[in-house]
Amino acid sequence: MAGKSGKKSNCDYCVNYGYNEEYDCYECSVDLDEDEMYSFMNSQYRSCPYFHLGDEYKIVQKQN
Repeated sequence: MAGKSGKKSNCDYCVNYGYNEEYDCYECSVDLDEDEMYSFMNSQYRSCPYFHLGDEYKIVQKQN
């Protein structure tokens, strides 16, 4: 997880970051509660605790 290294997570590489066709934009699919959203908005996280590197090759291997 990116949080332990102290670097900021790059949402573009996260499996939780996807395209929303209804709003025609990319967004995070993690459903945050009110306290978690408050922490994100006030920059209490150094990096996203929900960041998971999206490895397309592993996903395809599971599908086969």
